Amino acid sequence: MLSRRPVLLTSLLAPLAVMLVAAAPAKKRVAPPRAAAAPAYPAPSTAPLPDTVRIALDTEAGRIVVAVDVKHAPASATNFVRYAETRRFDGTTFYRAMHLNWGEQPNGLIQAGTRGDPRRNLAPIPHEPTDQTGILHKAGTLSMARYAPGTATGDFSIMVSDQPGLDAQPDSADPEAKAGYAAFGQVIEGMDVVRAIFAAPISETEGEGIMRGQILAQPVKIITARRLPDDAPPAP
Repeated sequence: MLSRRPVLLTSLLAPLAVMLVAAAPAKKRVAPPRAAAAPAYPAPSTAPLPDTVRIALDTEAGRIVVAVDVKHAPASATNFVRYAETRRFDGTTFYRAMHLNWGEQPNGLIQAGTRGDPRRNLAPIPHEPTDQTGILHKAGTLSMARYAPGTATGDFSIMVSDQPGLDAQPDSADPEAKAGYAAFGQVIEGMDVVRAIFAAPISETEGEGIMRGQILAQPVKIITARRLPDDAPPAP
């Protein structure tokens, strides 16, 4: 996956022509002398998870708390928890804001994650379409970024508005539309932070292909991503 650019999903999920693809790796830079060694991430736990797990994403823009649905989207939700538990999201960024110029505004999504970093990435996970999980792409929904179905690793998006075009369309003749994207959780605290990231300035020069005009001029760092106690009370 690292050797090729994101797939252009030009026929994807009407009315959205192009949507969530895994990010291309950041442009290579010459490493400074005596660069620090990459962190040694622990192996993910295999312990069973409860039906719902809360994760706090503390970012430079504020805190976002999400509830991932292990019961209905076990592969995607467990994957997200394992990235947080092994601290693989720490130091990554929200780097993309895709603005859609139709419907009620603001309309679009933000995207974050490992950007194909092989030091951070775990193995790809099975695809979980929305017609199987019942989790739809509503405002605040988390969804896995990917190339083809079954290639999702450490990148995810948060919907700023409802995006039904990302839901699976089982009757479609288009394989991409039929598969849709894997929704697996919901923001339960911090949608104001999500909207602030979405509204941040966009770079005029960064990004290739469909990513052009969608890369944040100043990506927003995820300082930490931590699992909250299972008995933590829900946000008001």
